[in-house]
Amino acid sequence: MLIEWINMHVIATIVILFVVAIWDLIWKLTAMWKASKRGSKGWFVVLMIFNTVGILPILYHLFTKDNKIEEIKPTSK
Repeated sequence: MLIEWINMHVIATIVILFVVAIWDLIWKLTAMWKASKRGSKGWFVVLMIFNTVGILPILYHLFTKDNKIEEIKPTSK
């Protein structure tokens, strides 16, 4: 009975960790993509280094959502 309880919780823990990892990956990749398009090297490095379960990338999206990303167009000579 105890072993069944432990096995059930181990499986649940693995599933929860997997879901959290996917959640963090989605937020991190979108924030890093946005930071690279904006030329924010500092934000890009911070987002790459720190694992915050999506909190830091969500904050980045919230604080930079009003600023439009301008496309860099090559100049012809």
